[in-house]
Amino acid sequence: MAGVVLETLGNKKLSILIISLLLVLAAFFLVGGLVSPAPNNVIATTAINCVDSEKLWPLGTSQPFLPRGKKKCSSIGDLHKDKVIIDEELGPNQIVFSQMIPLVRDNTQLSMSRWFQNLIGVVDLDIEFSSKNPYSEEKSPKMVLDARLYGRFKHETDDDWKLIAAAQEQRTLECAIENDNREEGASYNCDLLPLFELGSVYYDFYLINICLPVRERNIYNVNIGRLSELKVIFIHQNGGFTKVWFSMKTVMFPMVLAALCWFWNRVISQERSTNLTERTLFSLGIILSVMNCPVEWLTLAFNLPFMVLLNDIRDGAFYAMLLSFWIIFVGEHMLDQIERNKLSAYWKHLTVVLLACLSLLIFEMCERGRQLVNPFFSIWSSEVGSVAAFTFIIVASIAACVYFLFLCYLVFKVFRNISTKRSSLLHMSTFRRKYYSGLIFRFKFLMIVTLLCAALTVIFFILGQVSEGEWKWGDEDINIEYTSAFLTGVYGMWNVYVMALLALYAPSHKHFTTGDDDNSDTLSQEEEVQLTQVPSTSASEGSNLASFMAKTAAD
Repeated sequence: MAGVVLETLGNKKLSILIISLLLVLAAFFLVGGLVSPAPNNVIATTAINCVDSEKLWPLGTSQPFLPRGKKKCSSIGDLHKDKVIIDEELGPNQIVFSQMIPLVRDNTQLSMSRWFQNLIGVVDLDIEFSSKNPYSEEKSPKMVLDARLYGRFKHETDDDWKLIAAAQEQRTLECAIENDNREEGASYNCDLLPLFELGSVYYDFYLINICLPVRERNIYNVNIGRLSELKVIFIHQNGGFTKVWFSMKTVMFPMVLAALCWFWNRVISQERSTNLTERTLFSLGIILSVMNCPVEWLTLAFNLPFMVLLNDIRDGAFYAMLLSFWIIFVGEHMLDQIERNKLSAYWKHLTVVLLACLSLLIFEMCERGRQLVNPFFSIWSSEVGSVAAFTFIIVASIAACVYFLFLCYLVFKVFRNISTKRSSLLHMSTFRRKYYSGLIFRFKFLMIVTLLCAALTVIFFILGQVSEGEWKWGDEDINIEYTSAFLTGVYGMWNVYVMALLALYAPSHKHFTTGDDDNSDTLSQEEEVQLTQVPSTSASEGSNLASFMAKTAAD
């Protein structure tokens, strides 16, 4: 009987295949650790205090305030010492905080690169205690940021700044005094405030203008203490990491696609209908190919701010398919599974997985979908939104851990059932006993690899959620660093794992089973007849081990 490649491939060839895949996986980790730089780069800046002496700042006005250059704005160094400009006392509504990136280095004006892919901005406030304007500690004060974001190219002048977005956004200020010190000028520790998020870095230079208008009647930007400095922190993807990431996707996309076509050609060449494992594995390969498709190269030529959202959707679809595949893959090898080769048998498990992934999609659409229209929008800006987002991330992380534990339980149940049925091997001939013992060993090894892959996937997902806390929760003590080796390694693990399954679970063309090596004798005619007498639960059964499990379960 044919079976799958995992069951018919000789030990020598199987060892070569496994070692080759492990070397490829090691290469992914080494490329990330030795070749690629850190995934993200942080630019910490202190905004220039520009003076809007002509009061040009209403929201509808698009004239930018430049921190440097030929049209540099009039500025003051200290907000609380230089009170008078042109014999006129300044109010807080006439201060525009301005900063342009990238900064000047060694008297050379650097420029942004489209390899940076995305740009995130957060605000860090330096607030001091003031008896004249005390910080409201009983209730977190509301802060309104009147912000504008501009961009221009290298060949353009300071008259050519293009307004990318303008908005008046509300943020909740959370600050705590150091050592409960209430002396004049004592510093507060304040949470970072999300400012904007761009899904592409299309321009060579970016300019941010921020005004904190005081409105006594509307009760915002009051009772916030004395603001001494406003810092803007910019985070973007490292260009060197992007090049490595794009290169890996470009290489893996045709490889996985070729393996997928080879696998499906093997499946349809069989004179039987396809089984559930084959269909699910084929679907997983399709989703992985979609995720691998290097459409990000288009961002080097076009302004595609939706690319971050598109990548999140592709990643979410892969998560959903991978989690569903593991449930089906393990379930189809249950000895005591009455209904096999039917998708309806797994509707409860798949419904939970799909609902969880759907909630992730809704969460992404609520934030990044809105940011396509307004980059300054943040779901973390309000108390309700912040609590909802924080709760969602915690629940998603707990759900990922519960899923992994449930998968471990299913694998343990499979192993336990196999152990209870091994007694049936004692009544077989020596050759058949060795044959099925080998199948069981190979299957157990594959299950252990599956659990390892699932564990790393869950860790990858949780770290991806928690790492947002450094900038969006405003807790600077949270400093989870995504090393390039881990990112590229997990990505490589997914590709190697799926390619290995496509190769090992493809229908075999061999109608015999080898022994210890490729030169061993094939089954005798009597043994071949005995093996072909193992019944299958359906006409589409492709695995000899699954047939054996079904037979022992029925007995």
